[in-house]
Amino acid sequence: MMQQQLWGLYGSIVYSFHFNLRVWCCSQSGKHQGRMEQIVVNGSESQVVVDDSNLLQKKISAIRLGGPAKLQVIADFDGTLTKYRIDGCRGQGSYNVLQQEDPEFNDKRQKLYEYYQPLEFDPTIPLDEKTKLMEEWWGKTHALLIEGGVTYNGIQNSVGKATIAFRDGVTELLELLEEKGVPVLIFSAGLADIIEEVLKQKVHRSFKNVRVVSNRMVFDENGHLQSFKGKTIHVLNKNEHALDMAAPLHDHFDDVNGLSDEKSALKKRTNVLLLGDHIGDLGMSDGLDYETRISVGFLNDRVEDSLESYRKAFDILYLDDSSMHGVLKLATHLCSTESD
Repeated sequence: MMQQQLWGLYGSIVYSFHFNLRVWCCSQSGKHQGRMEQIVVNGSESQVVVDDSNLLQKKISAIRLGGPAKLQVIADFDGTLTKYRIDGCRGQGSYNVLQQEDPEFNDKRQKLYEYYQPLEFDPTIPLDEKTKLMEEWWGKTHALLIEGGVTYNGIQNSVGKATIAFRDGVTELLELLEEKGVPVLIFSAGLADIIEEVLKQKVHRSFKNVRVVSNRMVFDENGHLQSFKGKTIHVLNKNEHALDMAAPLHDHFDDVNGLSDEKSALKKRTNVLLLGDHIGDLGMSDGLDYETRISVGFLNDRVEDSLESYRKAFDILYLDDSSMHGVLKLATHLCSTESD
């Protein structure tokens, strides 16, 4: 059984959660465990790894003490807010969703992916060299999108046909955070226009607390792509520093003072709930002088190969493309002012 294998190999706490099961997060080794913070998970069957439950308890207590007014959520998009698999097949990322009318340009972008994607994960390439390669990849991709033509209507049609869906519980999580006044920053090296269209078509509403920090397109009066706003955001600079590089986070923040005020307000929210599906996503909070951060990871594939590094990197780790219901319960607990 997978749960027994993980326990034996890593000595971590692995929980198999079922509907309405209330679970105490506790340490395997400590004899004097004391009173622990409770994590309540309400959802379909999930496996969760907590490597250091005592540290997690302290972080939960600290964030609850600060309350929702000091909290912000930073989330990756592809494979984090969205499902990794849909009906047994790999879901599409925000770049892959977009299909140009001329298939030649889709093929060219695919060839770029096949060349650069292995370089992205090559551990032998120095960071400065890899950064230049990522800038090169993104630059060539954006040039092909402009040359081959993209329209806003094309984006809407592409999303409508796409194999992409949010994890169960994402909508409820965003609604909770909006109700509590907690800002959500979606950091993505993908395309902001695609992400926002996915939100419109799949969730069917907007959230006043959600900002997308990603590569944003500029269209002419006829709805054709002309250029991209701001500097390019790629996988190696996707963090809070990108706030200074990105275009305005939302239409009603187009004025400089409004954008500046929002950035300033975010920096005062020094407690962070971070959601990601790659260890590199932990860098999304770089540039923020946070006090307490709880990191939640989603290990979607090749669990046995990556569990050792992921469980050490993240405070809470969900396995095998889990739902977002566990994070929803955690966020509810973090935002609660009731003592228990």
